Amino acid sequence: MGIEIREVNCKSELRKFIHLPAKIHKNHPNWVPPIYADEWIYYNPKKNKSFSYSDTSIALAYKDNEIVGRIFCIINHRYNESHHEKNGRFTNLECYNDQEVAHALLTYAENWAKAKGMDKIVGCLGFSDKDPQGLLIEGFDAPIIIATNGNLPYVPKLIENEGYVKDVDSVDYQIVIPEIVPEFYAKIYERAMLNNDIVIHEFTKRNDLKQYIRPIFNLINEAYAHIYAFAPFEEKEMDDFANRFLFLIDPAFIKLITNKEGKLMSFIIGMPDISDGIRKSKGYLFPFGLLHIMRSAKKTKMLNLLLGAIQDDYRNCGLDVIMGIKMLESCKKAGIKYIDSHLILETNSKMRAEIERMSGKIYKRYRVFQKKL
Repeated sequence: MGIEIREVNCKSELRKFIHLPAKIHKNHPNWVPPIYADEWIYYNPKKNKSFSYSDTSIALAYKDNEIVGRIFCIINHRYNESHHEKNGRFTNLECYNDQEVAHALLTYAENWAKAKGMDKIVGCLGFSDKDPQGLLIEGFDAPIIIATNGNLPYVPKLIENEGYVKDVDSVDYQIVIPEIVPEFYAKIYERAMLNNDIVIHEFTKRNDLKQYIRPIFNLINEAYAHIYAFAPFEEKEMDDFANRFLFLIDPAFIKLITNKEGKLMSFIIGMPDISDGIRKSKGYLFPFGLLHIMRSAKKTKMLNLLLGAIQDDYRNCGLDVIMGIKMLESCKKAGIKYIDSHLILETNSKMRAEIERMSGKIYKRYRVFQKKL
């Protein structure tokens, strides 16, 4: 019997879609499950505003009446219109090591996108860069962290066998926290701290962050405008995003710099790695999952950098060095030994050079694939 692709049309089918990866990754020791409460929000058009400007199709693959794969197809019309593209997307592709299943899933996505007038398909890529993007192609022995894909090694090969080629690569660095700040950065820090117009903000309480949420997202919209797959935050999305993730953030790892009038000039946000806690919780926050997650945040030796930006007018003023050194100080106090840079486009030579100057080493690489339709 061949492979049958069925579109998900009800809650029970969506539940099967959401929980399929746990079966596929059953013997994958590094795999980190999603937080399932977030998954239900993500796939709910009433709660995820991205559905309002996108066409979507959620599908499952069946073989001998058993679910053997899944795929989420997206056309982000807002992004396509603003970038003058006709791109379909696929994401959250999961299947066993079976070319026949991969072929059926990708063919479904290609035909779906082509029928809607698209001339290219890319993936894995969600609604925007806020979703995990790219498939892991190097570094399969490294730990999987939150907001990144943790696919098995065979998945990129299955995709390449269907005629897909590289669209963009992103790299992920690991930085060993130095005992002493390199002299080059120490001198920049000393000069930058002479600027009497800056105010450095560090935090101990989450509530103290709330007044800066909108300014942070507004700066993200400005600074990230030209980044691959970026979609600007609207005001409601800012609030939704903050409400979903603020409780996970340790305020000690947020650094802001404003001018004396209170205008945000730059920020950086890091988060102690909680992957082990999510793994122990099996993706459920209750009854004890949240406790596992919070405990892992206290015990981890890894900090994940999540977001950061500097106003264009204040670049080359040493603000990045100030924030970086303040972050290193917080890491040392917490007993953290390593920093994960999160994904950086391989073409972002300036940022990569800064990290490599701190002896950062690439330990993972992710790829977004493309195929002409």
